[in-house]
Amino acid sequence: MDLATLIGLVGVCIVVGTAIVLGGSVGAFVNAPSLVLVLGGTLLVTLMKFSIRQFLNATKVAIKAFIYRVPDPEDLIDKSIELANQARASGLLALEEADVPDEFFKKALNLVVDGHDPEVVRSILSKDLDLTLKRHRDGQAIFKAIGDAAPAMGMIGTLIGLVQMLGAMNDPKQIAPAMAIALLTTLYGAMIANLIAIPIADKLALRSTEERLAKSLIIDAVMSIQDGQHPRVMRDLLKNYLPKSRRADEQRAA
Repeated sequence: MDLATLIGLVGVCIVVGTAIVLGGSVGAFVNAPSLVLVLGGTLLVTLMKFSIRQFLNATKVAIKAFIYRVPDPEDLIDKSIELANQARASGLLALEEADVPDEFFKKALNLVVDGHDPEVVRSILSKDLDLTLKRHRDGQAIFKAIGDAAPAMGMIGTLIGLVQMLGAMNDPKQIAPAMAIALLTTLYGAMIANLIAIPIADKLALRSTEERLAKSLIIDAVMSIQDGQHPRVMRDLLKNYLPKSRRADEQRAA
């Protein structure tokens, strides 16, 4: 579970909810026609830009922003060095039952243990990485599209409400409902875009960067193990995936 995403989402909901409660009637901020217009319109406009499969898969991708944690690069390096030592001592077949912290890592080790050529192993793993990043980009694009469409639908709702309000100037009873639509659609659109869609898109971009780094590290580690590279040389290679500030700590740990 990613606490930063969860704390941010829950926290901003509490802040907005508190402002509404302290400012007056909660019911004044609830308007079904406005919500239907903004939410329904946003989803339909977004659907027009993508395939149904991409649109439905966006939810699965978004879940990664909340529950998926990429293994720490330092942990991956330590595990890789441990596996390299094990392979040098007992052979590659000894890695078949190795306990690794990542499914991609396990897949990579299985390819090596099965005796595939290094070029085949790298090709399969690189294709897996490319397809994973493509799914991430699709998810980011959909939530960015929601972030663009929601304020636009809010503005459309505002214009509809203003037209209705101006058309009902002779009937004071109709002015208030029309004004509610005019104001609340803008509020709903801004909230959907800035409190949900755009933050999730940005978090998915961060997750994509982290996963690309972790899987690239795994690919280099597994290829080094398959080549029989010395663990010390292998550690020097993999340390390049760490920020300079953490390489010194890694060196001391070695």
